[in-house]
Amino acid sequence: MASQSSSSEKEKEKEKENGKPVEEVKEKVKKEGLGWMEWLRGWMYLIYEMLFQRISASHLQNPMPLPPINDLTCIVTGSTSGIGKEIARQLAESGAHVIMAVRNPKAATDLIKKWQEEWSGKGLPLNIEVMELDLLSLDSVVRFAEAWNARLGPLHVLINNAGIFSIGEPQKFSKDGNEEHMQVNHLAPALLSILLLPSLVRGSPSRIINLNSVMHYVGFVDTEDMNVVSGKRKYTSLVGYSSSKLAQVMFSSVLHKRLPAEAGISVVCVSPGIVQTNVARDLPKIIQAAYRFIPYFIFSAEEGSRSTLFAATDPQVPEYCEMLKADEWPVCAFISQDCRPTNPSEESHNVETTYKVWEKTLEMVGLPSDAVERLIEGEEVKCKYGASQ
Repeated sequence: MASQSSSSEKEKEKEKENGKPVEEVKEKVKKEGLGWMEWLRGWMYLIYEMLFQRISASHLQNPMPLPPINDLTCIVTGSTSGIGKEIARQLAESGAHVIMAVRNPKAATDLIKKWQEEWSGKGLPLNIEVMELDLLSLDSVVRFAEAWNARLGPLHVLINNAGIFSIGEPQKFSKDGNEEHMQVNHLAPALLSILLLPSLVRGSPSRIINLNSVMHYVGFVDTEDMNVVSGKRKYTSLVGYSSSKLAQVMFSSVLHKRLPAEAGISVVCVSPGIVQTNVARDLPKIIQAAYRFIPYFIFSAEEGSRSTLFAATDPQVPEYCEMLKADEWPVCAFISQDCRPTNPSEESHNVETTYKVWEKTLEMVGLPSDAVERLIEGEEVKCKYGASQ
């Protein structure tokens, strides 16, 4: 007992000398991954989501009725298939001016032709156009943003829908040197969102909608190893995907805070639920078979589009975002597949990591640390990528 007492007194003396309690020093040990309880809670949430998502969303209509949105201009990335295709079609049929930002312009043009034929006689021709955007190339992202901003018109809704989940595939890198999941799901949409801020300001009140995933609940981001190349963690497609989706939530949370209220731009992450999309083409055969055997639990692309369409058009969403900002909530708005606000993962509330993700992301996409503030003020910002560089 005497020895325990003397060691405790020594620790207290050290605290006085250093000005920091022992507990605080211990907490600064670098986190290497999710704790087993966080990991277990994440997987339990995923299982619950799959089993009960249809019940929790039973109050929603399908397709989701939208208000008249003839005055909205919306950019939808990855809109030639899956959820993005449904989002673009439904927005256009409700009167919005839709820009399909896609890697394959011909596929988008063919879709528009088909939609116009199906819509014939139901109302005015659909107001849709196509612009090329390849998220595996940051140069392409900059060129797209420059081309759109040059129009000097408003942008009311940016929907970052495009994403990849190459299940079972070996690790791949973009020509920019980034792991493909991290670039397509996080880095490229982050760059696009920031570069389009001048147009979003012109369209104020406007919204940035990031299509996220329940998989972020099992994600972990090492800001010193965003591309998972150090060997500290074994790479799997699940690690790549879940990390990229968590990084997106963290980055969105800081962007939400950095945008001044007078800019009138809301930042929202949404979960579409567990959805049957083209991702299934990359699944192992046995899992593809399971997908066919459990259709009741899995949403169609049309059902999966509802949370995004809600976040893009519901008039109360900006008010909710402002309430979170006023309350200094650590994360941005997150809308679940049942179109109700929900709390993102425990790890997404890690404020220290969140700001490190913000800084590292700006560094990786070649933007200065004050890019958001300068663009909001109408100043020009140089990016190391793009045709002019």
